[in-house]
Amino acid sequence: MRFLSIFKSVERNEPPSPEHIANMEKLIEESMKAGVLIATEGCLPSALGARVRRTGGKVTVTDGPFTEAKEVIGGFALLEATSKEHAIELTRKFLEVAGDGECEVRQIFTASEAGPGETCVTHEQVAEQFAKS
Repeated sequence: MRFLSIFKSVERNEPPSPEHIANMEKLIEESMKAGVLIATEGCLPSALGARVRRTGGKVTVTDGPFTEAKEVIGGFALLEATSKEHAIELTRKFLEVAGDGECEVRQIFTASEAGPGETCVTHEQVAEQFAKS
């Protein structure tokens, strides 16, 4: 099963220490070798980003920084886990290295779970997936 772990924290506007980078590189290398980490990246400061919102057919763009937010997305990891509990344990290990913040862990519905010849997800398939959790 694949899970997306979205890391949120207070925005940091200084680069991480060399020690922090080394610890994160070690965790990433070990997790990739173990086959539980598919991809991961960190985000640049929100001052370099934008929010795009559609409401009532109107699209608005707000340039960063996002000072009204208490926390911003700092990065993500795409995980291959045997269960939701396994994904949570992998995320705990990440937070031990990353530091203060929180991760939202969400299972990803993949096409291979839809069944032979099916191209879309039905309400019943989603309900079945929730029942498995």
